[in-house]
Amino acid sequence: MQSNPEKERIIATPKNSGWKKWGPYLSERQWGTVREDYSADGSAWTYFPYEQAISRAYRWGEDGIAAISDTKQRMCFGWAFWNGKDPYIKERLFGVANPEGNHGEDVKELYYYLDSTPTHSYMKMLYKYPQNAFPYRKILEQNARRGRDEPEYELIDTGVFQKDEYFDIFIEYAKASEEDILIKVTACNRSVKKARLDILPTLWFRNTWYWGYEDQTYVPNVAASGRNYIVAEHEDVGKYYLYFEGEPEELFCENETNRLKVFGQPNPRPYPKDSINDYIISGGEIKYLNPQKTGTKGAIRNTLQVNPKGEVTLRFRLSHRYMETPFINFDEKFTERKTEADVYYADLQKNIKDADLRKIQRQAYAGMLWNKQFYNFNVDQWLTGDPASAAPPESRLNIRNQSWRHLHNGNIISMPDKWEYPWYAAWDLAFHCIPLAKLDPSFAKRQLVIFLREYYMHPNGQIPAYEWNFSDVNPPVHAWGAWKVYAIDKEMNGGKGDKQFLASVFHKLLMNFTWWVNQKDREGNNLFEGGFLGLDNIGVFDRSHPLPNGAYIEQADGSSWMAMYSLNMLRIAIELATYEESYQEMASKFFEHFLFISKAMRNITEDEIDLWDSEDEFYYDILHLPADNQSILLKVRSLVGLIPMFAVEILTPEMIGQLPDFTRRLEWVLKNRPDLARMVSRWHEPGRGESRMLALMRIHRLKRTLRRMLDETEFLSDYGVRSLSKYHKDHPYVMQMDGITYSVQYLPGESESGMFGGNSNWRGPVWFPVNYLIIESLVKYYEYYGDEMTVEYPTGSGTFLNLKQVAEELMARLLRIFQLNEKGERPFYGGDAKFNHDPYFKNHMMFYEYFHADTGRGLGASHQTGWTGLITDLIDRLETARIAREGKPTESKTEKKEVVG
Repeated sequence: MQSNPEKERIIATPKNSGWKKWGPYLSERQWGTVREDYSADGSAWTYFPYEQAISRAYRWGEDGIAAISDTKQRMCFGWAFWNGKDPYIKERLFGVANPEGNHGEDVKELYYYLDSTPTHSYMKMLYKYPQNAFPYRKILEQNARRGRDEPEYELIDTGVFQKDEYFDIFIEYAKASEEDILIKVTACNRSVKKARLDILPTLWFRNTWYWGYEDQTYVPNVAASGRNYIVAEHEDVGKYYLYFEGEPEELFCENETNRLKVFGQPNPRPYPKDSINDYIISGGEIKYLNPQKTGTKGAIRNTLQVNPKGEVTLRFRLSHRYMETPFINFDEKFTERKTEADVYYADLQKNIKDADLRKIQRQAYAGMLWNKQFYNFNVDQWLTGDPASAAPPESRLNIRNQSWRHLHNGNIISMPDKWEYPWYAAWDLAFHCIPLAKLDPSFAKRQLVIFLREYYMHPNGQIPAYEWNFSDVNPPVHAWGAWKVYAIDKEMNGGKGDKQFLASVFHKLLMNFTWWVNQKDREGNNLFEGGFLGLDNIGVFDRSHPLPNGAYIEQADGSSWMAMYSLNMLRIAIELATYEESYQEMASKFFEHFLFISKAMRNITEDEIDLWDSEDEFYYDILHLPADNQSILLKVRSLVGLIPMFAVEILTPEMIGQLPDFTRRLEWVLKNRPDLARMVSRWHEPGRGESRMLALMRIHRLKRTLRRMLDETEFLSDYGVRSLSKYHKDHPYVMQMDGITYSVQYLPGESESGMFGGNSNWRGPVWFPVNYLIIESLVKYYEYYGDEMTVEYPTGSGTFLNLKQVAEELMARLLRIFQLNEKGERPFYGGDAKFNHDPYFKNHMMFYEYFHADTGRGLGASHQTGWTGLITDLIDRLETARIAREGKPTESKTEKKEVVG
């Protein structure tokens, strides 16, 4: 058997240390974040704009291009580039702020995560840098002119790549050992002209000494040595050497704010953060640099002339070891790590036959791994202000997060997108952990555990949502994510599960479940409001804010999420009960809670108003108008009505047989509470293998819901399930309330409203997380019904499939977004000729936040591999299904048979 060194490293490195000590832990945008906002009105975008980032020291983190750091982001290494024409050197990725973009914030650069191992022993990224002046002003002006009904103006639209006058800059890292990092940058000139390029590898320290704390007065140092290296020293990180070849310029300054430039105040020390930039842009005015060649920021300037269609490679080495000949074994060791990465992925992808699928999956995994970030935020210090700074305006205490003073984050966390979302999002994270569990189970488990610790979770049990408002309510999918990660890890460990992890998560989630019951069930009737629940503008109203005149909404999705949460906790309790009998009581508790929610959803008022509309045969939210003593079904056909499908769990005879106390309690409830017993779908009718099913939807409602969901004139797109039915394209939902007209219309692409910032849209596009949960649910229903239940797919086609086959067809539609189509194009690129046919573009993947329902074009954040990284799991599932089919006779897909429920 071939050795797999990377796999061995993952097993031997369960925490963020050793081989994981250095990784891609910097943000790609620290400016414009809540953490850096000390304004009186909470305007984070304008308080710390992009233009100031080059001159102003950050308080809570650092950003950079293809940058790496230690696990606490104390010592940082990244890149700056200059084409000789830009108004400043390129140290960070440019994009429009939320008020500047016609669909909110958006990065306006082209870069791709190409590869990474889980321990970051090998990493590769590509940055495309124009040779002409970067079109900052043009991008800002064009985005300002465009309305919400127009597409976003992107870097490719400016024409800077039209004549191939750009550099492909490939940045690679390979670790010779845990703290010895080989670094290679290759600049490829794609034009037919010779072109100038400055490459500045930069070593600096996060500023921890600037803020006036007595225990943080130590100032680290980076300095020239007079030889082929610069030396950096930090009391916590130790001493490192950055080795280089040739005779580049060595440039030094401080990672401190240029107060004179930013605030019009004297600088306490010379040579601030932007000094290297000013030296280069000025043409070499020596006054900008520290003549002592020392500071807290140092760069090595390599000025190149790259031949037409030529390329230049530079080598560097960042190591804790002093070496006389640092490059003697450089290429051999680099090749060794790259080969180990190939061996690791060859093993992980051994069942994937198609080369293009392997490429898609490997780049998706790369995006997952590059999107790790050190997230640092002490809310109490942020609200109070720092001793060395003026006290923040008192008004800040009433803007955001004042009830989260206990929150003190300082961990490596999987980010949704390190430019557009350089902060964690609680419900995103549960989905991130599915692909991460395949790569590094210990890291995935740690992600889920830290959010439940006392310095993250609120004392009342709420899990923090995201920094713009930690109190916002996300769907409660943490238990689902924990169970999925546990199951993946158990399978990878040959059937041995990490019950300690599962028990730890379960106990903390009891607090969170109680918070939901106490805070989001307004009437104590087991119906939950939740708020916007991560679905932004999906509803008629902004569900995060109170409605006028005491009106309120009882949500089909809020209650369904809680029914799903109950079943997730039930499943975890059953697993833990196989190790410790006392968990049977907890299993009983969540079984009953599921029944109470199910009953409540069928009998909301004394008039027996149901969230299920028997006329439309679909679930809707209900708007209550106490002033008029009215209750109105909000008949918007959206994901809200599909989410009840997610509340389903299958119990096998093996599970039940091991839990006599739970089984007795379950049977007692079903016998003595007939009002609850009828809420359980087919408990007394065994399914495949004598299994039992707990589900919010009985078979009639399931089949009617699927009839709409699988209708191509409604929810079913060529690229997955839409978030809003296409029915609303010609039939928008319209209602009036207090003289205001509200409407919801099918929008397959970007949002046309400013709700939630207007940077995402749930009124039509395809979103991966909910599509993944739909697939998960269909597979569970199949576990019970097997081949006895078939549905028409697509609706009206005359073709009937079982639910597992339907799930596989949905997976294939989602995968279609990334695969080459009959035109040789990848739909996520939206038909752009350059992206789709240029050999230097067409095989580089971007994993967008969501996708145009009619074309498959990528929308929103362009590197949100986080939950779109679920494509990695779908590829595995489809390939497993392919292998199973190839070993069996092909089954007919056209037999019309239907089960009567």
